[in-house]
Amino acid sequence: MAILVTGGAGFIGSHVCRALIDEGEQVVCVDDFNDYYDPKLKEYRAATLKNENFVLYRTDILNFEALKNIFSKHKIDSIVHLAARAGIRASIERPLLYNSVNVEGTLNLLELSKKVKNFVFSSSSSVYGASTKIPFSEEDPVNTPLSPYAATKRAGELMCYNYHHLYGIPITCLRFFTVYGPMGRPDMATYKFTKAILEGEELTQIGDGSSKRDYTFVADIVAGVLAALRKPQGYEIINLGNSQPIELRHVISLIEEETGKKAKIRQVPAHRADVAVTFANITKAKKLLGYEPSVNIEEGVKKVVTWYKEYTKGL
Repeated sequence: MAILVTGGAGFIGSHVCRALIDEGEQVVCVDDFNDYYDPKLKEYRAATLKNENFVLYRTDILNFEALKNIFSKHKIDSIVHLAARAGIRASIERPLLYNSVNVEGTLNLLELSKKVKNFVFSSSSSVYGASTKIPFSEEDPVNTPLSPYAATKRAGELMCYNYHHLYGIPITCLRFFTVYGPMGRPDMATYKFTKAILEGEELTQIGDGSSKRDYTFVADIVAGVLAALRKPQGYEIINLGNSQPIELRHVISLIEEETGKKAKIRQVPAHRADVAVTFANITKAKKLLGYEPSVNIEEGVKKVVTWYKEYTKGL
């Protein structure tokens, strides 16, 4: 039996694949290596996954026939569906693309998954919008998305519920909170700021730096994903975060400290799609998954900077 990981050459996906391979699982990876950011980084991640228990398919989740063929070739036991178009700002610029990939692509996977033992879907803290109820709980209303990306992730959750209801598929929707770490996406704060500071470039700070995000190290997210994979829940929505919001300016100061260089900061106004704070209530994750995040922001930033220096040596 095999575990299908969509978006397996992506940031979180590659870490999930690595963890599954290390546990001796047969992993079938689907990724389209799109150009949202330089595909070289995806190639780099994929190269770290080469193993006799790892099979890579370079295809789009919008290609239903290609997905169908993959299901026919492999005995897919469980699915970790991470493939998606990510990014708040980019979704505002290309809403039709985000709807196609994140909603229609998810529907393609669900339609082929009626007999799997477990389906884990990657949702996002962005579904909470500008909620003022802190910390964010899975019981909170999520009816006011601030971006097309957030709306597509909420749509995915609803579609997952529908397929659970109709076909009995065990599905866990995991709402990720600001995931960061080695091999991260170039559009995410820790990567962008590390690059800018090390290269002496100007970095863009949104607002006065007081905005807070629940930065969650990728290894902690992977632990939550694997726990959800091992423990089918029927249908559940579960937050995965560090539950310790950190100010943007503090993250910048930590990267400055780790690199030994001062940031050149250009301050810009916040966008209407930006939120002031994200903060995960992880009581449910602890209860159902035994989830316990263990990497603090200081340790996490150090790992990011160390990896980035090593990675850029070969560029």
